[in-house]
Amino acid sequence: MLDRILIVDDEQEIADLVTLYLENEGFEIFKFYNALDALHCIENESLDLAIIDIMMPQLNGFQLCKKIREQHHYPVIMLTAKGEEIDKITGLTLGADDYITKPFLPLELVARVKAQLRRYKRYNGSSETDENVIVHSGLVLNIKTHECLLNEKPLSLTPTEFSILSILCQQKGNVVSSEELFHQIWGDEYFSKSNNTITVHIRHLREKMGDSFENPKYIKTVWGCGYKIEK
Repeated sequence: MLDRILIVDDEQEIADLVTLYLENEGFEIFKFYNALDALHCIENESLDLAIIDIMMPQLNGFQLCKKIREQHHYPVIMLTAKGEEIDKITGLTLGADDYITKPFLPLELVARVKAQLRRYKRYNGSSETDENVIVHSGLVLNIKTHECLLNEKPLSLTPTEFSILSILCQQKGNVVSSEELFHQIWGDEYFSKSNNTITVHIRHLREKMGDSFENPKYIKTVWGCGYKIEK
């Protein structure tokens, strides 16, 4: 079955170009030039990934991403204007998994899409074994079903948040650097700005888990090294 990708961008030339490249890679595309039209697709179609431009009239990319995260866990890649760092942070905070800055090389976007889909499928598992369940101090992660419970209460995590928490739990007791987290999740080359991406996701995870930065029960920052979950 083909992976199904949503593309939403009011710049028709960009939307058409991205569609062409992704269709050539064998993906099934649902393309829209505004977010309002895309809402019906989100509510009625089974999707595997969404690519959303931020600056759109009527309903912007932030609002659309928030709508997606109310019901769905598939990866969201946001398209941002050049140099708008605050847009990137806002998008990640609302549940986006990755961002790419305009103008961009279409092949770079294709690579990002494939990396997100690989990670999403990997962390959704394919077998019903105990290896797919991670248990730690009231925290339960089911790799197959992408479900997370904290003290028996469900946590709604984005695919990237789930991936980070899974990696830290699997490596519990060991420090995992921002560079290693970034490489495992995105498979891309790590740059200094990539650390902001990891930091935002960690902060959002802590907020959802009710964890404290100053006195953390779960995710501990090891200054100059990375993050870890104690055994």
